[in-house]
Amino acid sequence: MNSIAMLPTAPRVTAEPAQPPARPKRRKSFRRPNLLGGLAGWIWLAIIIVPLYYVLITSMKNQADYFTTNPLLPAGNPTLDNYALVLQNDFVLYFVNSLLVTVGSVVPAVIVSFMAAYGVTRGTTRVVGGINTLFLLGLSIPLQATIIPVYWLIVRLNLYDNLIALMLPSIAFAIPVSVLILSNFMRDIPKELFESMRLDGCTEWTIMWRLVFPLIRPAITTIAVYNALNVWNGFLFPLILTQSPEKRVLPLSLWAYQDEFTVNTPAILAAVVLSAIPLVAVYILGRRQLVSGLTGGFSK
Repeated sequence: MNSIAMLPTAPRVTAEPAQPPARPKRRKSFRRPNLLGGLAGWIWLAIIIVPLYYVLITSMKNQADYFTTNPLLPAGNPTLDNYALVLQNDFVLYFVNSLLVTVGSVVPAVIVSFMAAYGVTRGTTRVVGGINTLFLLGLSIPLQATIIPVYWLIVRLNLYDNLIALMLPSIAFAIPVSVLILSNFMRDIPKELFESMRLDGCTEWTIMWRLVFPLIRPAITTIAVYNALNVWNGFLFPLILTQSPEKRVLPLSLWAYQDEFTVNTPAILAAVVLSAIPLVAVYILGRRQLVSGLTGGFSK
């Protein structure tokens, strides 16, 4: 019987599962605390908080405690008599005047600036470029340099000692910076959105109010709050363009209270607190859109 010689077979090699490459060991990073930055932050916070704290606690002191106690200590017997005294001295009238001037200045300025920024952004002619340059030139003109021409125009228009005399210059000086901010936001809107709405048959007016306006709402809130602060705290125009107490606004009333209350510092500071409450309320209501408006729109 012939024996068949069997050839030796190679041993089977079992494939071992591939192991992932070893990750390099991360070195422990030790961050040094920024002591100088933290100290500077606390100093800056104290610079801001201490005056506000002083105004608030002093407004709740009576006149005798103000001169006899430590100015940085809270009142032993806090009182609201200073606020009542201020409210009895036509503070509500001055508050209403300031509110009318602020609303009457900010709303037209925002609407005109929005439409002007849309025209500057979407326009391609040389005339539009010249108008944009004209708006930018308005930023270089200081308010104090125009007080004499503005006074002459207001007198010739028979608007002297009128609240409208405060609104018109405030609108004019609010438009340039508002157009600059809004136009930067509008340039960030993708062109495809404009083209799609135009293909749907929308007019420029519809595109402006239904597309652009909702997208740049944070910017509109930003310029509205910024212009409202400038108008609310404005002192030069009310001082030059008004005269009678019935047309007096809050900045002028605080100046008048210094002569009326003389050494009654707590009453003056109570008026300061009352005049600042609307600004704090506006910031609390619109702080989210205000922050997003300040941090966006300048990517290009």
